[in-house]
Amino acid sequence: MSELVNVAVDAMGGDYAPDEIVKGAMEALRESEKLKIFLVGKEELIQQQLQKYEYDKSRVEIVNATEVIEMGEPPVNAIRKKKDSSIVKAMGMVKSGTCDAYVSAGSTGANLVGGQVLVGRIKGVERPPLAPLIPTATGAALLIDCGANVDARASHLLQFAKMGSVYMEHVMGVPNPTVGLLNIGAEEDKGNALVKETYPLLQNCPDINFVGNVEARDVPAGAVDVVVCEAFVGNILLKTYEGVGATLLSQVKAGMMTSLRSKIGALLVKPALKKTLKKFDIEQYGGAPMLGLNGLVVKTHGSSKAVEIKNSILQCVLFKEQKINDKIREKIVIKDEQ
Repeated sequence: MSELVNVAVDAMGGDYAPDEIVKGAMEALRESEKLKIFLVGKEELIQQQLQKYEYDKSRVEIVNATEVIEMGEPPVNAIRKKKDSSIVKAMGMVKSGTCDAYVSAGSTGANLVGGQVLVGRIKGVERPPLAPLIPTATGAALLIDCGANVDARASHLLQFAKMGSVYMEHVMGVPNPTVGLLNIGAEEDKGNALVKETYPLLQNCPDINFVGNVEARDVPAGAVDVVVCEAFVGNILLKTYEGVGATLLSQVKAGMMTSLRSKIGALLVKPALKKTLKKFDIEQYGGAPMLGLNGLVVKTHGSSKAVEIKNSILQCVLFKEQKINDKIREKIVIKDEQ
């Protein structure tokens, strides 16, 4: 067997921890022989969950952590004070090189702070962005940034575009991915000061396939492979995406139950509808990687169930196999020094 990919999993993070976290980890372990998983958290609780499963015990370790950083805690203080928390301990394993990657459904703030302070940035990376995959009619697009840098500068967005292109090409297998700058219009002179300053930087960058501005309404259709924006705008787009999708799904289900005729119709279209809706299920793409760090940090939704945890862990394998951090260093450090 080739060298295993070691993934530290925050077993105490999220609304459904540790049950769904451990379940997702076990499902990932069954799907990939390349994984070794370190479940970090309260040992007794994790052990209780593991008793439900049959698994290769040589590829699972429990790392005891007696503290938990809660969702509402101030992130900086929590990282400083709770040294024995699952987040701090797991990130420490990435920093030391014990683990290649880390997955958490816990506090977004603590994970963002911990990623920068504990794992650390790649030399030359100004701001690590949070970059989830979002479903589109043609597959998926990378939204970069969706929550890490709400006051980004034009130079940051340029680096986001480079890192996002690397990820889409080498993890998602999209050759020469198209890059669009999220804006309120397609014209070059549209937008606020930030996007107007960013546009020529992207336009003149030889490392990316920049195709111009992209409007939010065109993102679900798959207009571009990489959607570049600062985190305030990106987070609003992401939450709107999720909210509209959930509302439409509930309305479709309700509409199909209004009469006997609609119920019969629902039975007939159910297979095709299920297949179509699966394309727009965000859970299938896993969590949002925090790109530009010395190790991989993947943040999943606080409400993540096992399937999203599983897919988040599995994406760590591709990340290491494709040597994404080496490619980011080449794009950011070497290019910027020339």
